Order: sequence, then structure tokens, then C-alpha cells
Amino acid sequence: MAQKANGLSHTKWLCKYHIVFTPKYRRKIIYNQYRKDLGEILRQLCQWKGVEIIEGHLMPDHVHMLVSIPPKLSVSSFMGYLKGKSSLMMFDRHANLKSKFGNRKFWAEGYYVSNVGLNEATIAKYIREQERADIAQDRLSVKEYEDPFAR
Repeated sequence: MAQKANGLSHTKWLCKYHIVFTPKYRRKIIYNQYRKDLGEILRQLCQWKGVEIIEGHLMPDHVHMLVSIPPKLSVSSFMGYLKGKSSLMMFDRHANLKSKFGNRKFWAEGYYVSNVGLNEATIAKYIREQERADIAQDRLSVKEYEDPFAR
């Protein structure tokens, strides 16, 4: 199992992370034009910092990303940059979001991060299949309510 390591003349690194973060109040806001613009913004911001997006998926109420971050960037500084700049760029493109989110904060505080290690293929598959699993779970959780007075 050969892993593609990045490197310079005296340094080799393999720093891959699974990151999940949500919009403020976990609103189901990532759809249609917002989804398209947000994907474009996240790709652009990652490119500017030299971060490679291996796998990514925008769900209606959260974002999954599998990224390779150079060791000169800490995960926390990268996430602060990504969430902060993407918030500002989203509010610039969609002024109507200001009424829903108020003080120009699109993302909720915090995020989930996990070092991928050698499980890259497993996590990439999980991210790809996450939407299908969420839809199936929603279908199972919808209850059919019966009229208690009908016999």
C-alpha cells in the first residue's frame, strides 16, 4: 500500500484530515445556489493556502471534507481561515443571508477533525456515501401518525 507523500528537498509529509463543520444553528441552508457558491469558495480558499481537497461533500446541514494540509499550517489556524473567509465571501455574494444569520457568522463555533492515517480510502468512501445514508435514515425516522380515536 503505497501512500503519496508530499515533500520538499528535506521534508516528506502525509497529513490528511477528515473535517466536519456546520452552519450556525445547524440550519439546512446548503442547497441550490448556496451549495454551488459555497463549493466554489471552499475550493478557492483551499487552493490559496496550498491545501488539497481529496474528497468533499456538502450536505444540507453540514460539510464533510477530506483534506491534505501542509505541516506549516495547523489544523486550527486553517479552520479559522476557512470558516472566517468563507463566511465573509458568502455574505458578500448573498446579502439576503444577513437577515437569517445576523452578525456575519455563517458557521457554528467548533468543528470535528480526525487524523486519517492509513484509512484514507475508507473515509473517502464514507464521505461519498454519507448523503445516501442520511436520506435512508430520514425515511426510517419519519413516523406515520395514527388517529388514536379511529378503530
